Amino acid sequence: MSNYNLTMSTDLYQLTMVYGYFKTRTAHRVGVFDLFFRRLPWGNGYALAAGLEQAIEYVRELRFTEEDLAYLRSLGLFPDEFLEYLGDMRFTGDIDAVPEGTPIFPSEPLIRVKAPIAQAQLIETSLANIINHQTLIATKAARVTEAAGDTEVMEFGLRRAQGPDAGLYGSRAAFIGGCNATSNVLAGQLYGIPVKGTHAHSWVMSYPDELTAFRAYADAYPDACLLLVDTYDTLRSGVPNAIQVAKELEAKGGRFLGIRLDSGDLAYLSKMARKMLDDAGLEHAIIVASGDLDEGVMRDLRMQGAKIDSWGVGTKLITGDNNPALGGVYKLVALEENGRLVPKIKVSENAEKTTNPGVKDTIRFYSRETGKALADLLVLEHEELPPYGPLTIFDPIDTWKKKTLRDYEIQSLLVPVFREGRQVYDCPSVQEIQAYARKELGHFWPEYKRLMNPEEYIVDLSEELWNLKHTMIRELRASYTESD
Repeated sequence: MSNYNLTMSTDLYQLTMVYGYFKTRTAHRVGVFDLFFRRLPWGNGYALAAGLEQAIEYVRELRFTEEDLAYLRSLGLFPDEFLEYLGDMRFTGDIDAVPEGTPIFPSEPLIRVKAPIAQAQLIETSLANIINHQTLIATKAARVTEAAGDTEVMEFGLRRAQGPDAGLYGSRAAFIGGCNATSNVLAGQLYGIPVKGTHAHSWVMSYPDELTAFRAYADAYPDACLLLVDTYDTLRSGVPNAIQVAKELEAKGGRFLGIRLDSGDLAYLSKMARKMLDDAGLEHAIIVASGDLDEGVMRDLRMQGAKIDSWGVGTKLITGDNNPALGGVYKLVALEENGRLVPKIKVSENAEKTTNPGVKDTIRFYSRETGKALADLLVLEHEELPPYGPLTIFDPIDTWKKKTLRDYEIQSLLVPVFREGRQVYDCPSVQEIQAYARKELGHFWPEYKRLMNPEEYIVDLSEELWNLKHTMIRELRASYTESD
């Protein structure tokens, strides 16, 4: 979308580290990094992976232009031989990733990068930025559409997004998460997302009276007339005037779609408006609701019997509302030493910040009887699992909690995306991704998809990975004790 070089969209410390690797002649050493998050947003039961297509575009186009190098030279931080090295840099490594639309959980790699460490380090910031944002918005959209049930959701947050890029890619992510349409025309153009919208209050206010405004709109859109009815008084003015215009329009062979409510008590107003429309013989007319909605409000309105057929959700969807960042991190998990990859670990006093070492994959287990997801297991890449069970897994913290899996099918969540710098993954359309997300969410019991206090899905470590992690922690702690 933007006309700047995304390669330069990085934190300065990525470049200073890359120079450090260059200076010490270690830039070629292969490193493995995992991009993952530690906590689910909004206390949700899952996150929905999104943003891979844009991440692929970024990596594929990775290169520094002469203009970029001139700017970096002006900083006075880097010598010319390093800038020449950057000018020749292209991504030559491997990337595996979770397909967009996949339900994903804390500690599970969304992206795994295996590349010369200078390259792998450089791409951290933009990868995290792209994946964090779209995964967050796709997850929020999945919550919103879960609350909507079998009714339609339109995303229309562009005016409130944190900039045009966030609006565009937020619209894309919201569609992946289950929204039916967007108000964002550019998203419609680029991704084929259905675009929908009616008029604003300013349309009504720009005419001498509401009835005149409605007639003018119906004249402009005789085959798709949907009227915003709360500019002055919803039940005493807006709905009656809409009904009058609807009858006039349909008498001439036009098509009246319905009305939109944007304020007030939407439960009460929608029920009253539904009765008025039905009494007028307009049972086919839909009622669209908007006005600072989120999944909690929508759930409550439906519980109160609101007669709403379609929802327009803006600010609280496109911004992530009270959880505006996913918090995904990018950590080194293995490094080449003497020709082999050696596991690496970051240890923290905060247990959740202690990383899982080694080159890993995430295995998802599905019941062969029900097709439902049973559990996920983080395993080391070389591990082989019994194909149908039984397999006993255990909680990585409360190890006494165990579960024996039987009669299952397994799926590796990570798929090849780049091999030796060449893209080997064909990106599906957003329509295909949305359908895939719907199918994958269908593998999870409703308890995991509750908006409030969902059941916690099982994500365990294999015994080999658990042993590796705790051996490395013990060895590190022993080395600290000896040094003291």
